[in-house]
Amino acid sequence: MTTGAVRASAEKGKPKHFFRTLGKQYQLLIMSVPMLLYVFLFNYGPLWGWLTAFQDYQPRKGLAGSKWVGLKNFEFLFTHNTFFLAVRNTFAMSLINLVFGTVSSILLAVLLNEVRNRAFKRTVQTVTYLPHFLSMVIVAGMAQNIFSGRGTLNEILMGLRLTKSPILFLGEGKYFWWLIGVINVWKEVGWGTIIYIAAMTAIDPSLYEAAAIDGAGRFQRILHVTLPGIKSTFMVLLIMNIGHLMEAGFELQYLLRSGLVMDYSDTIDIFALNYSFGTATPHYAYGTAAGMFKSIVGIVLLLGANRIARALDEETLI
Repeated sequence: MTTGAVRASAEKGKPKHFFRTLGKQYQLLIMSVPMLLYVFLFNYGPLWGWLTAFQDYQPRKGLAGSKWVGLKNFEFLFTHNTFFLAVRNTFAMSLINLVFGTVSSILLAVLLNEVRNRAFKRTVQTVTYLPHFLSMVIVAGMAQNIFSGRGTLNEILMGLRLTKSPILFLGEGKYFWWLIGVINVWKEVGWGTIIYIAAMTAIDPSLYEAAAIDGAGRFQRILHVTLPGIKSTFMVLLIMNIGHLMEAGFELQYLLRSGLVMDYSDTIDIFALNYSFGTATPHYAYGTAAGMFKSIVGIVLLLGANRIARALDEETLI
């Protein structure tokens, strides 16, 4: 039998092998049904609503009765200064969250990996990841108590005579992006650390022993063994996070925003909310168009980051 015939026979047998494997793993398929239903109902089902981005949508007329306007709603977005401010704020806060969050999670994971006292290590892990479960309403209330004009931080600064008058952390735009970044790091650093610590446990201990025999100190072992060992995990998470660069958040910005920092606090989600429900005459199509723009840009960023990683021969997501 020729090579071509063997290859054709193997290709012909692939479907049978695939369905045979599915039959053997039917328990796993049954277990995945609820999650698949969840994804289709709440992630793909609402995509039907994207049609309103191309209509002058009227709720009482519905999708079938509303007038089609083509790209008119997108033209409004791209000629409206408020939308460009929302895009700028979203991207800036997402980038700050990405850089600070990734660096702090890896740094904390490396430090905890070097701790030999298990009780102390578990205590630090518990304390750092518990804020992840706090409601954003609680977090925003804490932030207002700490960073307000008469908050804890200003009291400390003035008590130490580092400042003569209170600093309006929540009232000046130049502080708002960085404040959001600090709060997000405090809330999520412990949760992000869990993934990197799990990756570090998979590193072969003999690599550390060999490095120590070769005279490598603790810092050199971290640099040449630990960090390369979590490289694949870092790349996959980085690609996923790049795909979410247009999602800076909603609750924290909405709860901490005010008229003083509106040009720095409003994200694409807040823009969509304002035009869909925050005006006397709601424009649902504008909000839908803004959300559609955010999703498409996110997909492009995800695929672009994945392609660049593949070109560099790094771990990829797809």
